[in-house]
Amino acid sequence: MTFPETTPKAALPEAAVPETSLRETTLREMTWRDIPALAALEPALFADDAWSERTWWAELAGRPRRSYVIGEQSGTVVGYAGVDCRGDVADVMTIAVSPPAQGQGLGAVLLHWLIAEARRAGAEHLMLEVRADNVVAQRLYVATGFAMLSVRRKYYQPGDVDALIMRMHLWDMTEDATETRAEDVPK
Repeated sequence: MTFPETTPKAALPEAAVPETSLRETTLREMTWRDIPALAALEPALFADDAWSERTWWAELAGRPRRSYVIGEQSGTVVGYAGVDCRGDVADVMTIAVSPPAQGQGLGAVLLHWLIAEARRAGAEHLMLEVRADNVVAQRLYVATGFAMLSVRRKYYQPGDVDALIMRMHLWDMTEDATETRAEDVPK
């Protein structure tokens, strides 16, 4: 899919593509041929938490339960995202944007793709974890409708960085995402 000024090849399910300044970015399904590029990009994005080629092979073998998308510019991978849909709860497996493409809206486009995939699969909730020191990602998640659920202390190693566990209810997205419902209050 090329956005926003051209007609998409295939519409993303229930996804409104957010405005972005990345006019030549295309979203497409991730393939096995992308693995070397992904493994090369991971260390620049996640340092100690980078996925290896072996991990990517295992992730793509998890289809159809797992879905992955690539953001590409002129044949170069500039972002990617994946979701695991297993019933009522879907989990964001990864979402990343290469340093040169950051701050231009691709992260929001990828996040909306993840939400649409989870909804298409019939999930009621979408979960993710984010480093407590990744304020930019946290802002994106909160602005999109995620709320913090809990904290996993010292989850990311080395460095003893906490993981914030966040959840989004996938009900009608026209409702106020910040509204607290009785069933959302921990018992």
